[in-house]
Amino acid sequence: MTSQRKILVTSALPYANGPIHLGHLVEYIQTDIWVRFQKMRGHDCRYVCADDTHGTPIMLRAEREGITPEALITRVHAEHLRDFTGFHIEFDNYYSTHSEETRAHAVEIYSRLKARGLIESRAIEQYFDPVKEMFLPDRFIKGECPKCRAKDQYGDSCEVCGSTYSPTDLINPYSAVSGATPVRKESVHYFFKLGTCTEFLKFWTRSGHLQAEAANKLNEWFEAGLSDWDISRDAPYFGFEIPDAPGKYFYVWLDAPIGYMGSFQNLCDRLRLDFSEYWNKHTETELYHFIGKDILYFHALFWPAMLEYSDFRLPTKIFAHGFLTVNGEKMSKSRGTFITAQSYLDHGLDPEWLRYYYACKLNGTMEDIDLSLEDFVARVNSDLVGKYINIASRCAGFITKYFDGQLRHPDKRFEEALTERAVSEGIAIATYYENRDYSKAIREIMRLADEINVAINDRKPWEVARDSSRLAELQEICSHALDSFYVLSVLLAPILPHLTGQVAKELFGLDRPFRWSDLSERPRRIHAFRHLMTRIDPKRIDALIEANRQNLQAAAGLPEPHSQVRHAEHQQHEIHPIAETISIDDFAKVDLRVARIVNAEHVEGADKLLKLTLDLGGETRTVFAGIKSAYAPENLIGRLTVMVANLAPRKMKFGLSEGMVLAAGPGGADIFLLSPDEGARPGMRVK
Repeated sequence: MTSQRKILVTSALPYANGPIHLGHLVEYIQTDIWVRFQKMRGHDCRYVCADDTHGTPIMLRAEREGITPEALITRVHAEHLRDFTGFHIEFDNYYSTHSEETRAHAVEIYSRLKARGLIESRAIEQYFDPVKEMFLPDRFIKGECPKCRAKDQYGDSCEVCGSTYSPTDLINPYSAVSGATPVRKESVHYFFKLGTCTEFLKFWTRSGHLQAEAANKLNEWFEAGLSDWDISRDAPYFGFEIPDAPGKYFYVWLDAPIGYMGSFQNLCDRLRLDFSEYWNKHTETELYHFIGKDILYFHALFWPAMLEYSDFRLPTKIFAHGFLTVNGEKMSKSRGTFITAQSYLDHGLDPEWLRYYYACKLNGTMEDIDLSLEDFVARVNSDLVGKYINIASRCAGFITKYFDGQLRHPDKRFEEALTERAVSEGIAIATYYENRDYSKAIREIMRLADEINVAINDRKPWEVARDSSRLAELQEICSHALDSFYVLSVLLAPILPHLTGQVAKELFGLDRPFRWSDLSERPRRIHAFRHLMTRIDPKRIDALIEANRQNLQAAAGLPEPHSQVRHAEHQQHEIHPIAETISIDDFAKVDLRVARIVNAEHVEGADKLLKLTLDLGGETRTVFAGIKSAYAPENLIGRLTVMVANLAPRKMKFGLSEGMVLAAGPGGADIFLLSPDEGARPGMRVK
């Protein structure tokens, strides 16, 4: 038995501006499995989280709904907790960043950083919406990209060419809030001098606290140089006001990670735990953050710098995971694959089906994982029902019918050998759980399930039961199978807490869920076997997809619901007014050609770009297109599209881009590549 560890675990805080969907659940299921495993091992492990509640999007949505921000975040908090509970995600505390505990720690950290000379104020010029009378965050300013002239791009980066820039660089900017042309206005802002922390952060990020791939990713920011971080926003803003700075508020990303501390402080106050024992700079407790790779910058640079220079402890490790695709593509409302947690549950789908499938895919790296709905049905039906549950359903009835539920093994040495093997398997699989390599754990567990099913097939207890002289043999066969089912249940308990909880209580008569130490014990008897899990009917999946398919015609002209939960300052695109009139001569200058995509591939180091090789009817062009979020490369090969053929080539760090393909949609999950009708040929001009 290992010595008891004290562990504090967090997941990234979901933004209180939309529902939990299947993409978010990757992280919370991954974390919950790890926490349950630690608790099964007897460790003192606490899991806290909270809603991320501050920022401009919250303020604007509440205004649009005619309610206060406080009323909005209270309602969303209940919805989020409902969804998490529905998927058996068990927090020790699920709280809110809009709390006195978070405010107190934010002020404390800010004051300590200021005392160390790491906070400075200076006047900056930024865009101001004259209609809404508010300064605009970068993501609320739209316009033409200054590099490639793509329209309707955000104020900080272009989703077409991947360039980053300042909002003031945009061509023909407009406010995404009111549509008005913003004006430049000066305001005093407060900055955290992150560049001063560079040497510390270089050392810390290379000291084993991050996955190697995460540490490598951070090198890009070090090479570019760490800039001062703007940590303030002007009123009107929903958040915490900065001490001694009337009308200035902490930027949401300053107090969001401090929300971990606030949530844990609330738990400590309720349970009379010692907060400093977990957050003191020299504590021996462990602190782990589970996050998506999209917020690595905030958690692995800003957050440790804030903690280090305000004299709090640093994370033991930060575990970053990849994104979720569905059927090989980004989740999409139009395709019906943007599925909310509540919709999944409302359609009668077992939450542990999804927990199991995600576990089959997760391996502790930052790789994206894919929810192939066809494979999802096949994997669950084959593994959970056809292999795992099948063992008990084939053998339990014989034990209760002929032997009053009593299990028996041939002799003590055989039983000891079973125990020794169970413990040995547990040691190997525990390593996989500890390393978050759940896919390997599943493979080993299903290998054991295959092995016992083969043994059952070979020894045929249904035939042995027909011969009354072979009852001892029947009891031995079924006892061995059910002993193995018991072991499999313990090993699967972190992933399938509800199902294995039923097995522990209803079949084996335990008055508690399984513990990891149960591997060293052998069950003596069973109760009557009851139905545990059904197979997935593919028709349910079809109904789920159809129910989530957005009716685009009905939605036309209506505001797009805010679906982004993680990013506080991100808004969905809205329908924009038609651009200024041009002449036919202006249009004729643009040479649009039909092109066939003969190859498509990922671009190493680029989060949004795919490298496309286009056939223009005898001429081949290379184009870097910002469509990675919506398309898998293999699904594009052979497809016809339309490109701007006479656009000046643009040199990018990934290579030379020789044009632009045309796509519609707001971006993110919804990008739609234009395609000509059948009969069009590469090289044809569009006119």
